[in-house]
Amino acid sequence: MKPLRRFLRRLVDASGIGNLPPPAVLAVLYAGLIFVGALALMLPFSSTKPIRFLDALFTATSAVTVTGLNVIDTEFGLTFFGQVVLATLIQLGGLGLMTFAVLILSMLGLPVGMRQEVYLREDLKQTSMHQLRNLASTITRIVLVAEVAGALLLCLSFVPHSGFWPGVWHAIFHSISAFNNAGFSTYSTGLVPFAIDPVVNVVIPVLFISGGLGYGVISEINRGRGWHHYSLHVKFMLIGTAVLIVLGVVLFAILEWNNPKTLGPHDAAGKLLISWFQGVSPRTAGFNTVDIGALHDSTALLTIALMVIGGGSASTAGGLKVTTIVVLVVATIAFFRRRTQPAAFGWSIGIDQTLKVMALVAIASVLIFLGVFLLTASEDGHFLDISFEVASAFGTTGLSRNYTPQLSDFGRCVIMLIMFLGRVGPLTLGFFLATRTTPRVRYPEGVVFLG
Repeated sequence: MKPLRRFLRRLVDASGIGNLPPPAVLAVLYAGLIFVGALALMLPFSSTKPIRFLDALFTATSAVTVTGLNVIDTEFGLTFFGQVVLATLIQLGGLGLMTFAVLILSMLGLPVGMRQEVYLREDLKQTSMHQLRNLASTITRIVLVAEVAGALLLCLSFVPHSGFWPGVWHAIFHSISAFNNAGFSTYSTGLVPFAIDPVVNVVIPVLFISGGLGYGVISEINRGRGWHHYSLHVKFMLIGTAVLIVLGVVLFAILEWNNPKTLGPHDAAGKLLISWFQGVSPRTAGFNTVDIGALHDSTALLTIALMVIGGGSASTAGGLKVTTIVVLVVATIAFFRRRTQPAAFGWSIGIDQTLKVMALVAIASVLIFLGVFLLTASEDGHFLDISFEVASAFGTTGLSRNYTPQLSDFGRCVIMLIMFLGRVGPLTLGFFLATRTTPRVRYPEGVVFLG
């Protein structure tokens, strides 16, 4: 271990990345992991037929950013080794935002100054570097327990369907993919054959909802202190998640109930089961039990909104994050009630948090708009399909209206960039927003007419 550490330290010193702020270092590490993953997928024994480097790079980017958009058939295009590489990239990418900030930086011996520590504490909701390392250990235990339990339960459905050893591997892969909110499936048709399977419809959503809550939330809930003792972050996450689940499931059922290409052929129980799965899946999980391309336009717009919102902060999920939207709603209500500061559950929300929310929403809006603009200018396709693809990439969701394979090389590069920024962009932005400077000059307030 020590020789490896010395080698990595020398490599870091030679590259100069040690002088970068931690989020920038993490972005470089992500990019490096994507490149290495693409090279691994290019190996002759990783795929059943030769693949282009751009396709391997797209798949590696989608895996590391735990998105799930794919241009290679995972079941028939990749060998077992290639699927193992993909699962490894998903696992490293899903854990990266939480554990890389603590474990890799310390392993490389990179300096962690006051500015970096402030950001790391804020991002992981802790108060000291010692607690951050404890949280990293807790994260590892949670991941192992959740993914092992998920794989064992999924064997109940996948083994009878695919045989013992193939079924076991399908269960392991889907457990990793689900908990990390990746959306990759080792079945070419996704989970459509299991649309009304009770085990799949319970285990998969439980895994990606748990992973999307965030490890800090899970850890606090496990302590069993009760609702009144939960932090404001946990309360916002639980309420926001519950509201989004109910809205997603109910609206999906209403909009698709009579659609002959989705819910129409099933009985009432089957329709409700599929609505449950597809109502919660868009929040960065990306699994599907119906043909997403067959959804009504109204349902597609609903799915876009859920994908952009995403899951929880410091979780395996992407998107704007649930707490960002909740704070935005609370701040809006405070404005209309003429309150000088947003507040909820006996806690006030600082102006720095409100400004951070505004910045995140603005950056996300600009990024999504630019993505849609570039693809509509360069690609052939319906506007809704393009918008759906961009929203899925930004939210690191992976759902697609069968449009991903139609992308040109330029379009794939655009989607890769959006996936990457959707995963590491908010982290980097959060670092700079968390850095506080005291202005030397104070200016008088000006009047700007808004609205």
